[in-house]
Amino acid sequence: MLARADTARATELPAPTPLVQGLPMTFAPLVKKVVPAVVNIAVTREVDPSSGKRIHVLPDVKGTPLERRFRERLRKHGEDMLGAGSGFIIDPSGVIVTNNHVVGDANNISVSLANGRELPARVLGSDDLTDIAVIKVESLTPLPYVSWGDSRQVQVGDWIMAAGNPFGLGSSVTAGIVSARGRDIGASPFDDFLQLDAPINPGNSGGPTFNMQGEVIAINTAIVSPTGGSVGIGFSIPSEIVIPVVEQLRRTGHIDRGWLGVTLEDDTGTDGARVVDIDKGGPGAKATLRRGDVVIAFGTDHVENARGLIRAVAAAKPGATTTLTVRRKAANVVLQVQIGARPADDSRDGDADGDNDGP
Repeated sequence: MLARADTARATELPAPTPLVQGLPMTFAPLVKKVVPAVVNIAVTREVDPSSGKRIHVLPDVKGTPLERRFRERLRKHGEDMLGAGSGFIIDPSGVIVTNNHVVGDANNISVSLANGRELPARVLGSDDLTDIAVIKVESLTPLPYVSWGDSRQVQVGDWIMAAGNPFGLGSSVTAGIVSARGRDIGASPFDDFLQLDAPINPGNSGGPTFNMQGEVIAINTAIVSPTGGSVGIGFSIPSEIVIPVVEQLRRTGHIDRGWLGVTLEDDTGTDGARVVDIDKGGPGAKATLRRGDVVIAFGTDHVENARGLIRAVAAAKPGATTTLTVRRKAANVVLQVQIGARPADDSRDGDADGDNDGP
């Protein structure tokens, strides 16, 4: 028995490498590095104090110890608070990224820096379909800023840190992991959220999600909650979607999206996007698309489903010409199509103009 035991001991494999390595003992160095570039955003409109108008209190702070403070502040300044959220500085000149729904209908935007300074801001551009906005403050001195990271490198299980302004409390951070990738919550055809278990609450919208190198890999945007508070399911827009939108908003103030003028649905059982309706006189009609055609390729790119085609068309430059490969009955047909410009008032779900794109 001893001989056998010795033999077995001699052939034992080395102990396996632990699967979990490098757990952070503290997030303090990361917080110190990046939080100075995270801002709080208050959206208000002017109110005549003599009008007797009842001051509107944000749902984010109603019933909390902050409600009294907000009421006093708004009475003093003669303002009505419409919303509050977060953002982050990406350029020392004062360029800030946030969610479109944070600043959407603002008359006045006030940005509070981490050091307590308050600065007025103006909107450089916004995009309701991706829920991204870029605003700007003016400062005589360079402001702290953060850099983008590559969300394509993020894996499920990676540590992340979220920062923002939950319930109007001011600068705050939470930590957790990436729970899932590619989440579609029905906000828009561009839904491709990272799901996080770091607590995200109302007021965190527009704030950054950092990787452990202190790079922004997503924007905190939505939560799933039956109570209004965090239940550990939050959603962030990955940087691979945000970066090109932000760059175009900085250049032009708006996003030009391609349009086919068709309504699509997934083709049951196979890859492709089935055409179920066509706008008369639209780019799809001019390209001789027919109801029942299944688009299987856009240019040289394979089309997996309707959402994929919607994204591809929306990302195409209006006026550009490309090919559509469609499955029509038993044959594949290649059509030439000139991409149109998305009409501003086109809001039908399922359109290939990106209209069903989407706290």
